[in-house]
Amino acid sequence: MEILKPKEDIEVATFKSEGEFKSLFDAHYSELIRYACTLLKDSDEAEDIVQQVFVSFWEKRMELEVHTSARALLYRSVHNSCLNRLKQWQVRTKYAGEVKQQATVVNLNNELYRKELEVKIETAISTLPEQCAKIFKMSRFDQLKYQEIADALGLSVKTVENQMGKALKLMREQLKDYLPVILILLYQYHA
Repeated sequence: MEILKPKEDIEVATFKSEGEFKSLFDAHYSELIRYACTLLKDSDEAEDIVQQVFVSFWEKRMELEVHTSARALLYRSVHNSCLNRLKQWQVRTKYAGEVKQQATVVNLNNELYRKELEVKIETAISTLPEQCAKIFKMSRFDQLKYQEIADALGLSVKTVENQMGKALKLMREQLKDYLPVILILLYQYHA
């Protein structure tokens, strides 16, 4: 790393024209990027900060009053901007960690609800009459149509419909406390 030698300083009061501002820019741009890079450890971010500082200087050039040198003011501005960027990164990192932690908790809770719900559904199915349970499983788990179930079991489609109606009614009664959870899990599964 080379030691930065002070360059000829241009007072802020003298860079109200484009040419004077360009001279200030040319004199300090590269060294300010190197300085910002030492703070941020990211050359793209460093360049972005320095460019923002120069844009701000240009926009406020008519109002700026400097009691030190333009170089010192530029360094102070870049330094403060870098510190602000580092604070933003810390906040983002902390927030991302919290969001990840909450997502993990939600996933664990969803998994617990899902497992509990599976047990409740299996229990509810086991209370159904044998033929009713068989038809329900073929419809919901094997995803067979009523006609396919009727053909496989040698029943009429109407019998399958009646048995499914009975199964759904009994399942709703047994799982009524879990319907909100079922809806939430179905929504999250399909979203």
